[in-house]
Amino acid sequence: MKITFRDKRLRGLIENNRKLLKEFGLVRSKKLILRLTQLEDAMNLEEVRYLPGNYHELQHNRKGQWSCDLDQPYRLVFTPMEDPIPANENGQFIWIEITGVEILEIIDYH
Repeated sequence: MKITFRDKRLRGLIENNRKLLKEFGLVRSKKLILRLTQLEDAMNLEEVRYLPGNYHELQHNRKGQWSCDLDQPYRLVFTPMEDPIPANENGQFIWIEITGVEILEIIDYH
């Protein structure tokens, strides 16, 4: 899948191992790189759905966003690049039609 970043700061952290380690520590940095690699290697979002990492749709004020686990309680939050997000007649998102994501943030939203 194609991956973009919401802001230059986050992209800069991801692209610089030293900054990444300083900002997030070893454990979170490794998980983050693993999750980004999983997303990048997939053809669509459906391919990561059942991988370790608990990829899932968010609800309520975060509807239209997805997240996956890093180190507890932190999550990698992203949105599909498709606009509008592919959905069926019942309003359920169609994961297999999502072929790119934009990384929004790394956060503990609980």
